[in-house]
Amino acid sequence: MASGVVVSDKVITIFNDMKVRKQNCSEPRKKAVIFRLSDDKKSIIPEEGKEILLPDIGVTIHDAYKCFVEMLPPNDCRYALFDCSFETKESKKEELVFLFWSPECAPLKSKMIYASSKDGLRKKLTGVKHEYQATCPNEVRERSCLADKLSSGGQKVICIEGHPV
Repeated sequence: MASGVVVSDKVITIFNDMKVRKQNCSEPRKKAVIFRLSDDKKSIIPEEGKEILLPDIGVTIHDAYKCFVEMLPPNDCRYALFDCSFETKESKKEELVFLFWSPECAPLKSKMIYASSKDGLRKKLTGVKHEYQATCPNEVRERSCLADKLSSGGQKVICIEGHPV
């Protein structure tokens, strides 16, 4: 990577588990995961306690997307994977979305190292169809912004995670 930051094996394992959508697995499937730089800024790691598990949706979490957005820190950068359920008029889909969160108020040094490490991480996440970069809270809070990224081939997204756009 240009920044010298490496992607931890845990990140790759989490991604592969989310991508494969394992059935009959002893561990609960992840709906969303936030990744951060390690304290020494040398590797990308999962952020402790910043994940949404599928068994929690509908029980303790009623809006997975809203909960996901609230996990993002307001003043620092992060990477994230979100297993997004969405609908167009023609079909229902579930696809992984890679989010690069770089809020305007984040420290310049943090923005620089996250930006320079993003491509290296992204290359490890083969098969992710959608990439989304946001710099202000409204860009992630408003479902319509994500819907625009998910819409393709004239198929407009009308619903994300069971909530209208």
